Amino acid sequence: MWPPATPRRVWCLVLLALAGGRAAGPPCPMDAGNRTGLCKGQGLVAVPGDLPRGLHDLDLSYNKLREITGGDFAGMTQLRRLDLGYNNISRIAPDAFLSNLLLEHLQLFNNSLRRIPAPALGPLVNLRWLDMSNNLYPSAALDGVFGGLRRLRELSLGGPLLRDISRGDFAALKDTALEKFAIKSASSLRGYEAGAFSWLNTKELWCDVALDENATALPAMLRDLRDKPLDYLRFRNLFEFTYYTGRADPFAGLAQLRVTKLVFYRGKFNENLLRFALLNVQRSRIRVLELMAIDFARSPRWNSSGAGMVAPQLDHLLLKDISNPDILRFDWTFTWLSGVAALSIINVNFNYVPCDVWGELRNVEVLNISGNRLADAYIYNQRCHYQGVMPKLKTFVLATNQLQSLAVVAALTRTWPQLTHLNASHNALGSLRETCQWSPTLQWLILHHNQVTAATFGCLPTTLEYLDLSYSQLDRLDMDYFTRSPQLRELRLSGNKIKFIPSEWRCPHLEVLAIDGNSFGVINRGSFVNMPRLVSLVAGNNPYHCTCDLYLFLEETRRRGQPTLADWPHNWICYHPEPLLDTAVAAYSPHPLECNVPALVAMVVASTAVVVVACAVLCWKLDACWYLRATYRLVRAKYGGRRAGTARQCSYHAFISYSCADAAWVRRELLQRLEDTRPPYRLCIHERDFTPGRWIIDNIVENIERSSKVIFVLSRSFVDSEWCNYELYFAHQRAVGLGSEDVILVVKEPIDARGLPRRFARLRKMLGTKTYLEWPHEPGRRPFFWLQLRSLLGSPGALGPTTGEEETAVDATT
Repeated sequence: MWPPATPRRVWCLVLLALAGGRAAGPPCPMDAGNRTGLCKGQGLVAVPGDLPRGLHDLDLSYNKLREITGGDFAGMTQLRRLDLGYNNISRIAPDAFLSNLLLEHLQLFNNSLRRIPAPALGPLVNLRWLDMSNNLYPSAALDGVFGGLRRLRELSLGGPLLRDISRGDFAALKDTALEKFAIKSASSLRGYEAGAFSWLNTKELWCDVALDENATALPAMLRDLRDKPLDYLRFRNLFEFTYYTGRADPFAGLAQLRVTKLVFYRGKFNENLLRFALLNVQRSRIRVLELMAIDFARSPRWNSSGAGMVAPQLDHLLLKDISNPDILRFDWTFTWLSGVAALSIINVNFNYVPCDVWGELRNVEVLNISGNRLADAYIYNQRCHYQGVMPKLKTFVLATNQLQSLAVVAALTRTWPQLTHLNASHNALGSLRETCQWSPTLQWLILHHNQVTAATFGCLPTTLEYLDLSYSQLDRLDMDYFTRSPQLRELRLSGNKIKFIPSEWRCPHLEVLAIDGNSFGVINRGSFVNMPRLVSLVAGNNPYHCTCDLYLFLEETRRRGQPTLADWPHNWICYHPEPLLDTAVAAYSPHPLECNVPALVAMVVASTAVVVVACAVLCWKLDACWYLRATYRLVRAKYGGRRAGTARQCSYHAFISYSCADAAWVRRELLQRLEDTRPPYRLCIHERDFTPGRWIIDNIVENIERSSKVIFVLSRSFVDSEWCNYELYFAHQRAVGLGSEDVILVVKEPIDARGLPRRFARLRKMLGTKTYLEWPHEPGRRPFFWLQLRSLLGSPGALGPTTGEEETAVDATT
């Protein structure tokens, strides 16, 4: 039976439950192949038990781990990298890494280890990188286990409780060729036993060792490093709380080292300590000296003997993040800069360049004075003598200052005969209208993050091969500048406000162009036609109009393979038209015929040709050509030859249309029966009544118009006659305007209307809808035929007024 739960026990159970839940925690994110586990900052108090066994990399940093047990990484035989930094680990079981024989990288930085976990590290024979510094063990003595880690290349150890370094602490490393060894001690190292560093065989030594109370340890350390393959030596907080005031040289022995690069990071330096350092550097092999974030101060009792005699020959001198600009003239002269080839004075807070400093920089080839407070009048003093100074300078960097005048910068550089590179970014240059005279050797000019306008181009040098005007609020270009700069090969205009790309942009030698992040939306095939050597284009992050112009430009670029779109397809987004807003330009794919003008023209031509051919075939099938010719002749005859103002006159009772094969029947039967009556009918036939010499169509149209009726003598020969068909067509056209009763059909021979050609469509229709007279072959029925015909013709009375033209036509009949 369970005992009754007390409040304290309840709280314990709650805490255990919470701890168990936290231990399980959320699942760690994994990469696609389950090779990398990212358990960083998950608040874990224990290693998750559900981790994949095939992991190569595992990050458990920034958690609350207290202990590493033997089963935490059991079975992870492929593990190469393990990060346990920034936890609260105080114990690592001896068998913690028995399954991890391939482990190469182990991070134990910033934990609570009270002793170096040598037993656990023993099996890791492939370990190459081990950081167990900033822990709580008081001794740096390495167990013999470390002698077996022969592949170890980087080792960091120590922590805030390490106050003594003994002679044999690093003896286990005597046969290990290290790339880097780092040691961290308490705020003030209490004791250093001579010979402690003599076991080390490393190329880099990082000493985070404060010697405020034991400055004599430094010469002992340096003596132990003689004849070692040491190339890089770095001190952090060498004097952390107090300035060195001793008379002895703390850097004695530095000249006997093989070191070529010396770094002082943080710590306190006064004039005397810096002088000791520089005198030893001057006698050593050191070619690179860096002073970063140090606290420099004047010495209260400065030893002026030998002032101005310190001039080390350095390939590079870096002074960075130093609040006191007095360091530049620490011995009241600038002579210590005279032997420097590359000088970097970054964020040293100085705002004035004395005249005498220029003369001391005679060996400087690279000068970087960025991140200070230099203004126009402080960097260029017209009272200074600049002629002949800095004859070797090739690269000048004065970024992130307070400059406003390009003319001042140009005047400063004009007398430097070898200057090729100038970086004046992050200033306020370009807003003034100025005339500038530059060094004729200048090839590279970097002016990004300034205030450039189109007028600024008038102040830029025309000898450039590289020009960077990015992020400078530039809204338009000066095309004349590019015409006057024939050597320009790379131009960077990113992050400006350029609204359009000029079509006349001519820069024949340009090879690289960056115009991303501007405000233009149109690029077409002609945008860069005057840049034949352009091989690389960066143009993303613009508000593109996804139209045929852009599509055709991209298609031609892909086809030619030039220029290469260096940022494609990232940040190429459509802004217009609205249906394509936020669509990737790469996804914009119009219909092929929408943007392919030649294909569109070809298709239109082909379609037109097909339509024309189809119409031609259809016209041929339906005899449309015949109807067109007939209509043309009708219009020409009706309107072309008629005088204005003439009215229609009826000179004949009927116009007879017949085939020549039926002429005998017409004369013998039709004319004789109708013209012999009293009064007689006046009939028009072509053989007798057409005016000689006139165009036959004119005769047909005119006589049909002047006839009251039109009689068609239908036979098989009539169907075969083209002229009869014309007469039928013209008569039908007249019937449309005057009435179909004016047309009389006389069927001389039986005709099958369904077998007539298509051009006789009107005749088929008339035979189907109009009453016609059929010539009887029985003589007894013929009197009734003539009676019907005369009734259709009407009374043979007067025809109305006639004109002279009418009489002429009658007289001319044959």
